Amino acid sequence: MSQPSPNSYFMQSAKQQNKFQYSDEELIASFQNGNEQAYIELVRRYRDRLMTFVFRFLGDSDLSEDIVQDTMLKVYTHKHYYKEIAKFSTWIYTIAGNLAKTELRKQKRRKITQLSQMNTDDRKYEIPSKDLKSEDKIQGEFAEREIQKAILQLPLHFRTVVILRDIQELSYEEISNIVDVPLGTVKSRINRARLQLQQSLKEFR
Repeated sequence: MSQPSPNSYFMQSAKQQNKFQYSDEELIASFQNGNEQAYIELVRRYRDRLMTFVFRFLGDSDLSEDIVQDTMLKVYTHKHYYKEIAKFSTWIYTIAGNLAKTELRKQKRRKITQLSQMNTDDRKYEIPSKDLKSEDKIQGEFAEREIQKAILQLPLHFRTVVILRDIQELSYEEISNIVDVPLGTVKSRINRARLQLQQSLKEFR
């Protein structure tokens, strides 16, 4: 009796994995029916993606962590608000985006208050790190900071769509649903955002 080849075993295993790979929409439906493990799997799938999205939006890792946690909490407490007329990813990105925008408005108000109250003694100064770093690592970190700075300088409606398209790699149609504007407007905003980023980062090209 012939033994199955390693390749045939791998293909069979892959098929079995695909068989048990639930879609996001199936998972949220299962969670709505009381399956807590389905919620845990959704958190596993989206936590890192949302961290990247919110950090690019705000530029603050601690705040991003808080907003992602709040997003997941809203998914948990508002699970029945989701209806399968849209992709689950559209729903969760909309929640995270709205929370991030709310935080931006709060930051703007805080900055106005702080500027009116601050004197020279209140200013914070960064202490240079004593860690020895390679030149490549230093240049890479500098470039990353400049890219993030350029993203944060984009108008909010440009920033949102270019992050969703070029960093999160969502489709134009899904972005249109998330930001609730026509498809043509989404494409126009993405193109204009890219042009603005190219101008800001021309020294790195």
